[in-house]
Amino acid sequence: MVAARPRPTQQTQTFIPNTSGGNLPEITSELLNSYIHSSQWHFIKQLAPKITPSLITSALLDLHKNPDLAFQFINHLGFRRIRDIKTRCIAIAVISGLSTSKPTLQLLKETLNSGIATIQVVFNELAVARDELRIRSSTVFDFLLRVCCELKRDDDAFKCFYMMKEKGFVPKIESCNDMLSMFVKLNRPYKAWVLYAEMFRMRIKSSVCTFNIMINLLCKEGKLQKAKDFLGFMESLGIKPNIVTYNTIVHGYCLSGRIEGARLVLNAMKSRGVQPDSYTYGSFVSGMCKEGRLEEASRMLEQMKENGLVPTAVTYNTLIDGYCNKGNLEMAFSFRDEMVKQGIMPTASTYNLLIHELLMERKMVEADDMLKEMGEKGIVPDSITYNILINGYCRCGNAKKAFSLHDEMIHKGIQPTMLTYTSLIFVLSKQNRMIEADQLFENFLAKGMLPDIVMFNALIDGHCTNGNIERAFSLLKEMDRMKVHPDEVTYNTLMHGRCRQGKVEEARRLLDQMKRRGIKPDHISYNTLISGYSKRGDMKDAFRVRDEMLSVGFNPTRLTYNALIQGLCKNQEGDLAEELLREMVSKGITPDDNTYFSLIEGIASVDKAAESSNS
Repeated sequence: MVAARPRPTQQTQTFIPNTSGGNLPEITSELLNSYIHSSQWHFIKQLAPKITPSLITSALLDLHKNPDLAFQFINHLGFRRIRDIKTRCIAIAVISGLSTSKPTLQLLKETLNSGIATIQVVFNELAVARDELRIRSSTVFDFLLRVCCELKRDDDAFKCFYMMKEKGFVPKIESCNDMLSMFVKLNRPYKAWVLYAEMFRMRIKSSVCTFNIMINLLCKEGKLQKAKDFLGFMESLGIKPNIVTYNTIVHGYCLSGRIEGARLVLNAMKSRGVQPDSYTYGSFVSGMCKEGRLEEASRMLEQMKENGLVPTAVTYNTLIDGYCNKGNLEMAFSFRDEMVKQGIMPTASTYNLLIHELLMERKMVEADDMLKEMGEKGIVPDSITYNILINGYCRCGNAKKAFSLHDEMIHKGIQPTMLTYTSLIFVLSKQNRMIEADQLFENFLAKGMLPDIVMFNALIDGHCTNGNIERAFSLLKEMDRMKVHPDEVTYNTLMHGRCRQGKVEEARRLLDQMKRRGIKPDHISYNTLISGYSKRGDMKDAFRVRDEMLSVGFNPTRLTYNALIQGLCKNQEGDLAEELLREMVSKGITPDDNTYFSLIEGIASVDKAAESSNS
């Protein structure tokens, strides 16, 4: 005899849906709750298309005291499947009860990014959900503020802040700090100060982090004395400045080149028992290198080590950069060797600095060796490394090597940048390979990249130098079409091209055009015209431009005098040329070979003319 099967009780009874292809069963709140509480998530996934927003809401309200289970339910159901903003906000409000904030922040981020509702709607629906769930805490609004900051939505963050204020909720200081930090990073100083004032009005007590952010803002604004004053203000409120506070001010002073002011802050922090750390000394090293005080920077590094602090790779790179800028490769390499001895691994930046200086000194073999050494040490060259190498070889006129590096760069999955293309266009232009330069430019545009003024200037210079002045002017029109504003270099290049053609009047019109466009001519602009007129022997016009140049505040240069002397000599006005030479020397401008060559030619032509007339 077979025993009868017991009937399942209401608590244990579950419905197994038919998944053989027929219609899915109708879902009730009771059935859905039974699946959730028995963790039968595979059924939830299968029935998800039939689970309405009202069923989800009902389930979430039932789970408000069990946020862990609610989160599992939402995860298996699929949060993106919920398009109803009310249901979403109830889910977020329930899940905000978890011990960790990460899930709530993620759901809020997905909601704001989805674009299904504005910040005002999300806030209002969260407020309704909070009331319905009888949640006393206003933490969910702080989460919303935090997400606005993470998404860099400064306007939404302010709206959320003011809506909290209207509802009588006081944002946490951490939320306010997130907002302040975002405003500083986005360069919105006005908003930071408005928020800071609101915090005082709402009696939100500032933390040391708040003061550190505002001190950083003052330093960025160059208000270093006010930043120092904030130290006293902090202490008057019973908040003790920490190492970050002092480091921020020290960094501000060093960045602005006020090393002595930074030393005063260093002494003040020591007197208050706050010991400098690696960042403190690193700021001094950076500031001193920026001011060219390399020996002092080196001594500061030694002092740092004597105090038992280990310099970072950034600090060593700063010194290496400083000595490279001075052309002292020996010292630069000595600091590279020292960092290795200290157990600090050189970075790609370290090698980039050294390779750049080697190329500046045309030490191509050594630069290649450095690239090989990078590979041996497992340091991956970046786009900066390749751009330095390509630019170096382009300046040396080695187009073949530059293009092979370009190909290697692509092969390694490193995308060429605007600088890469500009360097290659430069070398092609110098080799009169303008068809290839134009093709490279078109390839660059085809990638959807927008050229900058430097790239356009390189291409315009190439066409002007190689005699295709009309193509150069078509590029000027292309710049206007792409809204890339020309500068004095653009116009100087075009003026030089016209002068080379002997069309000095057209070059003069270009000078007037650049003025109308709000581009201020420089001494090169005037010298180009002076040289153009002088080569034609139009000395009256040349001296008129010289006088105009003086009237706008530019002093004549060697190029000015050489052009005028050459023109005068060409017109057999040797006396005036010698007078200009004396004026040139009296102004401390040393004549060069071109000056004397022009004078000698002038004297010779005068003598020849005299001989002809005598005969």
